Amino acid sequence: MSSWPHSHADLDALGQELVANGAGLFTGYRVQFDDLSLSAQMPRIAEALAFLRDNHQFQQLIDLAGVDYPERERRFEVVYCLLSLTRNLRIRLRIETDEDTAVPTATGVFPNADWYEREAFDMYGIFFDGHPDLRRILTDYGFHGHPLRKDFPMMGNVEVRYDDELKRVVYEPVKAVEWRNWDFLSPWEGDERGYAPLPGDDKVALGDVPPPPKGGQG
Repeated sequence: MSSWPHSHADLDALGQELVANGAGLFTGYRVQFDDLSLSAQMPRIAEALAFLRDNHQFQQLIDLAGVDYPERERRFEVVYCLLSLTRNLRIRLRIETDEDTAVPTATGVFPNADWYEREAFDMYGIFFDGHPDLRRILTDYGFHGHPLRKDFPMMGNVEVRYDDELKRVVYEPVKAVEWRNWDFLSPWEGDERGYAPLPGDDKVALGDVPPPPKGGQG
C-alpha cells in the first residue's frame, strides 16, 4: 500500500487486519474522509502505539490533539496522528478519557509526545500518567482553567493590564463588557445582494445619479 491516494477498500482491509491481529489493542475502526481511524483501549495506548510503530512501519507521531464532548461521560478524546513514510500512509488512533483519569504517556514510544501532551494538559486539562514534566506550556503561570474546553467562558476568567501606579503587569477578574457587533463587510463589495449597504449609499437615490458626460465635453 504505497500508492496515493489510498482506496477505501485498501483502508478498510487494513482496519480489519489491525483489529483482528492487534491482540485486543484496537476496539474498532472507521474509514472517513479518505483516512483510517482506529479506536484503542486507553490503558493500553502506549502498547498500541508501539505495535503500530514496530509492526506496521508508522515511524512518526505527527500530532496529538484533544477533543471535548461535554455531554459524554468520558468527555475527552485524545487523537494520535501517525505517519508511515515507507507506506505513504497516515492513520489516526483515538482513545477516550474523563477529567480525572490519567492517560498513559506516549513519551516512551515517541519522545516528541512530550510537548504535545503538555499542550493537551494545558488546553483541556487531560492528565498523562508517567509524563516527565507535565506542566502548562501555552498559557501563563497561574492561569485558571483550560481554554479549549467547551464550557470555558469566551472572555476568560482574568484580564491582564499594565498598572501605571504599581509599574507592573497585574491580573484582575474580567469586567463586564458590551458584546461587539462585528462587521466584516469589505468596502469593495458594494451594495450587492447579501451585503449591507455602505455608509452614505442611502443618501443617493439611483435616479439622482447624473449621466456620464458625452465625448468631447468637459
